[in-house]
Amino acid sequence: MASVPWAEIREKFQAALALSRVELHKNPEKEPYKSKYGARALLEEVKALLGPAPEDEDERPEADDGLGARGPVLGLPAEAVEAEGSSAQRALRLAVIEFHLGVNHIDTEELSAGEEHLVKCLRLLGRYRLSRGCVSLYVQAQNNLGILWSEREEIETAQAYLESSETLYNQYMKEIGSPPLDPTEHFLPEEEKLPEQERSKRFEKVYTHNLYYLAQVYQHMEMFEKAAHYCHSTLKRQLEHGAYHPMEWAINAATLSQFYINKLCFMEARHCLSAANVIFGQTGKIPATEDSPEAEGDMPELYLQRKGEIARCWIKYCLAVMQNAQLSMQDNIGELDLDKQSELRALRKKELDEEESIRKKAVQFGTGELCDAISAVEEKVRYLRPLDFEEARELFLLGQHYVFEAKEFFQIDGYVTDHIEVVQDHSALFKVLAFFETDMERRCKMHKRRIAMLEPLIVDLNPQYYLLINRQIQFEIAHAYYDMMDLKVAIADKLRDPDSHIVKKINNLNKSALKYYQLFLDSLRDPNKVFPEHIGEDVLRPAMLAKFRVARLYGKIITADPKKELENLATSLEHYKFIVDYCEKHPEAAQEIEVELELSKEMVSLLPTKMERFRTKMALT
Repeated sequence: MASVPWAEIREKFQAALALSRVELHKNPEKEPYKSKYGARALLEEVKALLGPAPEDEDERPEADDGLGARGPVLGLPAEAVEAEGSSAQRALRLAVIEFHLGVNHIDTEELSAGEEHLVKCLRLLGRYRLSRGCVSLYVQAQNNLGILWSEREEIETAQAYLESSETLYNQYMKEIGSPPLDPTEHFLPEEEKLPEQERSKRFEKVYTHNLYYLAQVYQHMEMFEKAAHYCHSTLKRQLEHGAYHPMEWAINAATLSQFYINKLCFMEARHCLSAANVIFGQTGKIPATEDSPEAEGDMPELYLQRKGEIARCWIKYCLAVMQNAQLSMQDNIGELDLDKQSELRALRKKELDEEESIRKKAVQFGTGELCDAISAVEEKVRYLRPLDFEEARELFLLGQHYVFEAKEFFQIDGYVTDHIEVVQDHSALFKVLAFFETDMERRCKMHKRRIAMLEPLIVDLNPQYYLLINRQIQFEIAHAYYDMMDLKVAIADKLRDPDSHIVKKINNLNKSALKYYQLFLDSLRDPNKVFPEHIGEDVLRPAMLAKFRVARLYGKIITADPKKELENLATSLEHYKFIVDYCEKHPEAAQEIEVELELSKEMVSLLPTKMERFRTKMALT
């Protein structure tokens, strides 16, 4: 090292860093890694100029520096040993080079070589890992090894590296606390060293990345509660340190809202979505950075896609809050229970008093003006369950607004599945709003709107390629007609003498419901048109419900022809009997349709007697 000026070594290192930052698309098309290979060559030159690794570091056994055969051994204490003396300083600089060589090889998809260099980096730093000069580099090396093992789907090894990084960061902040050196500073002259504030900013960014990767690992391991906690911490820290890209941040916050929705934590979900809206509004207004050389606003297609995805998260929120209210207030036949509604009204004030102060603090994003902007969006959206039609309608209109926004990007041409899911959610919004409506005619019109948006979807869908979607839509349309028929029957029951027009309307709705239930059931048949002896778990409940409703529909057909009525009763009995017989052969099916099974058994018992009386009456007349 004495024969080569230190300034020359520094220059080579800085040139390597500059080449490493060149974006792949700026390289020749046939040499996408040209800049990476150039950076690698310079790094190897610097490594050679620095000389061999000190013997006491290079030959240390793995377990001594916190490394096992495939990853860090957690829980080993680290001591704050500073890298003093020329030998230790050389080891530290070599570790920086090994780190960059490791990242370089990973960038060029040479994972094994990348791993080898990163592990060398950790070995060189082992005893110094808690020192100001080494801790940031050590954490970054472990983060990259965590990502590498995650890509190999060796999730537990990835978890070990990342958790080790988290432990080291926490230990350093507790025992030392002052901003550590950034790895690049080991190749900078004293007068160019970073100020304390910049060091702190960079180290905190490294730790934020660590939390972000841990969130993904925990998600992969189905530790959803922990994943959500780490995701939330990451998002919060990114805002605090101003280290985020608006579009990416917003989509991550909107995705996190879905976790809270599933946990029925609607205040938290609303906060995430409101924050997503505010931060997404910054897209294109924040200049390009080292991490994102292209401004996000320069990608209109991606912008529109992310906007549509956030809109879909809002739709799910509105739907979930309304559906949860419905579940809380419905009776055993799915109608509004006024007593339950009154009980929930009484609880409303208590919910407001307890939750607003306690829960809001736990999920607060941003401070100052940003916090105010997020609160302004939140205040326009309810998080408490709606207790009447007007409250439900507010959520419905918000959800419908986002349906239209989502459909701007997710159009039927190019995004078939996504478009259909958005339309199905729109239909579900109408369905749950109808629960809160007391006027039966208006409820009918809501179901009619559902049918109008769903029926066109299956006209052009190839059932071979979109079998599951076809089934879902057929079942949903059938149920909408079924609900409309029930409502029309209820309206007719209130009239002294229903006219022929109403009777015809009821029969037409009945016929349409039967048509779509039958299409659904026929889709379960094999290529020889034979209905399966054993129905798959995924379609068991809908298949049994379809059979039950078909049985009920045949019993509801209004006809003046006694012979036709007898035929309808026989068909009805056949479907009720299918349910009873199937559940006897497959006892596990009974758990899926307990209520319908009991009713079916009752009808199997009663209908033959009713049919016999009907035959006797026909014979006498």
